[in-house]
Amino acid sequence: MTLVLASASPARLQTLRNAGVEPVVIVSGVDESQLDGLPPAELALQLAELKSAAVAGRTDLPADALVLGCDSVLELDGAALGKPADADEAVERWRTMRGRTGVLLTGHCLTDTATGRVAAATAATTVHFAQVSDEEVTAYVATGEPLSVAGAFTVDGLGGAFITGIEGDHHNVVGVSLPLVRELVAELGRSWTDLWAR
Repeated sequence: MTLVLASASPARLQTLRNAGVEPVVIVSGVDESQLDGLPPAELALQLAELKSAAVAGRTDLPADALVLGCDSVLELDGAALGKPADADEAVERWRTMRGRTGVLLTGHCLTDTATGRVAAATAATTVHFAQVSDEEVTAYVATGEPLSVAGAFTVDGLGGAFITGIEGDHHNVVGVSLPLVRELVAELGRSWTDLWAR
C-alpha cells in the first residue's frame, strides 16, 4: 500500500516522513482560486477533496494507492486566510493577528484508488499569536517564509517564536494532522501501520 501525497508542501512531506511514512509526491495542480466565498472549514475541505480527486484520477499511480489531498487556511474574524498574495499583505496580516487567537483549519481527503472509496474531514487547531513588534513583523516577512504558507506563519520554522501556544494537534498547524489521517485510513478499512516504510 502506497500513500500518494497530492501536495507540493515540504512541511507535509517531512511530517509524514517523520511519522514513518514515505509518500510518493504528485502535485495536484488544482487552481485554488476556483472556490471562493465559502466558510473557512468548508473551503479547506473542498480544496482537499479537489486535490485528492485530481491526483486519484491519474493513470500513472502506484497500484493500491491511498491519495491524500490537504489544504490549510487560518480562520480569523470569520475569514479564511490562505497564503498572502505578497509581502505587503503578509505585513498587514501579521499586524492584525498579533496578540490574538486564530484557528488553523486543514481539510484532509483520502481516496482509495483500489476501491474508489473516499474519506474526508477537517482538523482544527487553535493558535495563539505573540504580541510581535513592527520590526519583528518586517524582519519575518523579509525572510520570505510567510509568503508560502497558509495564514502567513509557520510553527515549525522561523515563525515558531511568534506562536505563544496552540490547542489541538501540533502537526495540523504544520499542514497534516497525523491522528486524523490515521482515522481516515481506518475508515477506509486500512491500517496506518501498513503505511510505515519498512
